[in-house]
Amino acid sequence: MATFILIGAGIGGLTTAQALLRQGHTVHVHEAAPELREVGAGVVLGANAMRALARLGLQETVQTQGTPITQISLCDGQGNLLQAADPAFFARQVGYDNLGIHRAALQQVLLAGLPAGTVRLGSRFERFETMADGVTVYFTDGTQATADALIAADGLHSQVRRQLLPESLPRYAGYTCWRAVLDASVLQLPVGDSFEFWGSGGRRFGYVPVGRGRVYWFACLNSPESRNTHLQSFRVADLQRTFADFPAPIPALLELTQDQSLLWNDILDLPPLKQLAYGRVLLLGDAGHATTPNMGQGAGQAVEDAAVLAECVAAEADLTAAFRAFEQRRLPRTTRIVTTSWQLGKMAQLENPLLIALRNTGMRLLPKAISQRQMAWLYEL
Repeated sequence: MATFILIGAGIGGLTTAQALLRQGHTVHVHEAAPELREVGAGVVLGANAMRALARLGLQETVQTQGTPITQISLCDGQGNLLQAADPAFFARQVGYDNLGIHRAALQQVLLAGLPAGTVRLGSRFERFETMADGVTVYFTDGTQATADALIAADGLHSQVRRQLLPESLPRYAGYTCWRAVLDASVLQLPVGDSFEFWGSGGRRFGYVPVGRGRVYWFACLNSPESRNTHLQSFRVADLQRTFADFPAPIPALLELTQDQSLLWNDILDLPPLKQLAYGRVLLLGDAGHATTPNMGQGAGQAVEDAAVLAECVAAEADLTAAFRAFEQRRLPRTTRIVTTSWQLGKMAQLENPLLIALRNTGMRLLPKAISQRQMAWLYEL
C-alpha cells in the first residue's frame, strides 16, 4: 500500500481521498482554508459523474442530497424555446440520474465519509521536492511531510501546478458571473426542470434545482476586461435592472435573493495542458483541466478523475506508471470538454444581433436525434 499527500479539500480532493482510502492506502489531505465553510453555489453532476460515484460506493449517499434533473430547456431572452434536452434519455442509457446539488452539501457528504484526521485544515502548500522513492512537501507554517506521491487537487490557481508549470495561467473567458442559492419553494417551480435563457447584448441567466426546494441561479454578462470594478459592485437591484426584460421566473428569483447571498466571479478556465503526470506528482481536477461552466462538467470531471485514478493505481503497482496511465485515459477527454465548453460559452455570449438570430434559428432547426448524438460522447456512450 502507498502513502499519498493530497493538496486541496474540494470535490476532487475529497473524492480522491475516499477512493484511495477504500483501497487501503494512506491518505493525508492538506487544505489551506482554516475551516470548510458552507460556501459556493450549485453544481450539476451528470449521469457520467454519478456513475463514477457509484464505482466508488458514494452515489446513493450523494443522490439523497440533490434533485434529479429531468428537463433542460434552452430559451432565448423572451422565453421562446431554442432547444430542449432530455437528461432522462442519457440517464436511462447510463443507469444514473443527472443531479443538481449544492456544492456545500456535496462537500459535506464527501467529508463525512473520511476517517477523523484525514484532512488537515489551515495547512497551506509552499513547495515540494521529489526524490527517487517519494515526495517531500513543505508548508508555509514550517512543517513538512513525506509520501510516496503528491496529488494536486488545489484548483484553478493551483500552487503545485505553478511550481511545475509557472507559465500555465488561468484564461479569462470574456464574461463575468453572479450566483446564488435560495429557497424558491414559494414559487412552486416544476421539480427537476432546469432553464437557461440566452438574451441580447451578451446577457445570460439560468437556474437549476438543487434539492429541498432550493434553486441555484447564475447570471452572466460580457466584460472586455477582467476584475471590472463597476460590475464587481453590482447588487441584486443592479441585476434586476439588467435582466428586467427577461421572462418569468427570473424576476421572482431575483426578488427572493438577498445581497449577502450573491457570489461574484469572472469566468476563467485553464488552457489545455499536454501533461498531467510528472513522475510522482499528479495534477487532478481543476488543477489540471479547469473548464468554463457551460457544460456543467467541472465537478463531474473531478469525480471522474478520482474513479479513474483509483482504477489505475489498483492496476499498476508503480505509481509513476499509474499516473501515466491516468494521464493517457483522462487527457483527451478533459481537453475536449475544456475546448467544447469554451466554444459554447462564446456562442452563448454573442452580442451581434445578426449572429444571435442565426444561432437561434440553427438551434431551433436542429433535430433532437442529432443533438443527442452530439452529446453522447459526454456520457461515454
